[in-house]
Amino acid sequence: MEFIARASTLMRDADLQRYVRINNLPDWCASIDKVIASQGEKGEIYSLWGQFRIHREMIRDGVRFTLPSCPNALQWTVTADLNGSKEVVIHCTINREEHDPDFIESIEHFVADWKAGIEAGKGRPQATRTPGRCEPWYG
Repeated sequence: MEFIARASTLMRDADLQRYVRINNLPDWCASIDKVIASQGEKGEIYSLWGQFRIHREMIRDGVRFTLPSCPNALQWTVTADLNGSKEVVIHCTINREEHDPDFIESIEHFVADWKAGIEAGKGRPQATRTPGRCEPWYG
């Protein structure tokens, strides 16, 4: 099954790759309660489904996260839409064609939390002002 949301934002692929990291996932998605461990591109998180190992991979136009021990092979990508739109696409999949309605609803909630987090931009560092220099801010 697949689940898709589009977040309105000016973030580019480079912004996603730079700022969307394992160590700050709870800032981006309210369904991820905490990061238990983070060592580069691997770690462990606690989410609405429990505790899982997580891997991060940079892909074309954004990032992919996988939960290698998840019984449903849940994975999601966060990518910049290159068709000139000002959107980021959140695409989540599991390895089942059908599932319990409560679990499907929890995935829909997870994807909606990602959309809200991307649109709010809470995972990006606060812009700092340097006299005489204009810093871009994508929101």
